[in-house]
Amino acid sequence: MTTRVQVASFDDLDPRTAYAVWRLRQQVFVVEQDCPYPDLDGRDLEDTTRHLVLLDDDRVVGTLRILDDGDWARIGRVVVAPEARGRGLAALLMDEAIALVADREVRLDAQTGLTGFYAGYGFEVAGPEFDEDGIMHVPMRRAPA
Repeated sequence: MTTRVQVASFDDLDPRTAYAVWRLRQQVFVVEQDCPYPDLDGRDLEDTTRHLVLLDDDRVVGTLRILDDGDWARIGRVVVAPEARGRGLAALLMDEAIALVADREVRLDAQTGLTGFYAGYGFEVAGPEFDEDGIMHVPMRRAPA
């Protein structure tokens, strides 16, 4: 099995890959985590958004997106398919993401239980814990390299 990360703008995603990305996000965030929220928020379409798609052979097993929020970049929608967890694949996504935004401040909202994972990439808690759709999160930031 060949695992690789594809980096693409929305327009560079082929339709089947785009469909698999949104299906995975829905499967995990909406169904598994029971958080009905507007995943299709329009930000995927922005010219500056980068989608990182983790592929096992040609099957989408993970994804995240990098948004341009002006003075900083924002990493979000970090997800790995349930059947692919426990293999360090989220780290592959984050390694690639950090390489792309190393020269910028980066922010993200981490599920509270994952703050240690993101701290390993230099992120620090940047505010109080908050409830987002019934799951506790904490804002985190990483200074430019």
